[in-house]
Amino acid sequence: MTKVDRRILKTQEALKKAVIELMSEKKFDDITIQELSDKANVSRGTIYLHYLDKYDLLDKLIETHINELREMCKAAADMDFIDGSLIWTEYFDQNYTFFSMMLTSKGAPYFRNRFLDFLVEEFQDEVDITKGINEGLNKDVVVRFVASAYVGVVEYWFTNDRPFPHHVLAEQLGTLLERICN
Repeated sequence: MTKVDRRILKTQEALKKAVIELMSEKKFDDITIQELSDKANVSRGTIYLHYLDKYDLLDKLIETHINELREMCKAAADMDFIDGSLIWTEYFDQNYTFFSMMLTSKGAPYFRNRFLDFLVEEFQDEVDITKGINEGLNKDVVVRFVASAYVGVVEYWFTNDRPFPHHVLAEQLGTLLERICN
């Protein structure tokens, strides 16, 4: 595996931070490459060395977080829903600026759909429609319901500026998931 130059990582981090900061000020579609280069203190050409355009930059930023969540799911495979949710909510809390912008801003409306699709994929194996309260229900409907509810609660938490600590959110989400998915 090749080692990535620290300067490249530093530039990419500066650009990711710049796009989030600019999104807190204006809609994503209104952000220019020049504004990104000014905010990140890099040339316009440097941006194009790393990304096709601002949409590619945002897409890569979103993909980074989705991949982190995916890895956390793998690590939490043997945990109960409360402990698994704690890992996620801690990550949400640590990356508050990103998730808050993506879930409460009009700047990146497609993030919500990417997040929802990711959760639908993750909950596929968790929902059992052969017994319990889900018996006889359509699996796609139950999975979509669970994923949509999860996104909605997380949005609520960010929109209301984290009205309670992330571990309380984890406990509530985990308890609800255990009721629906077991």
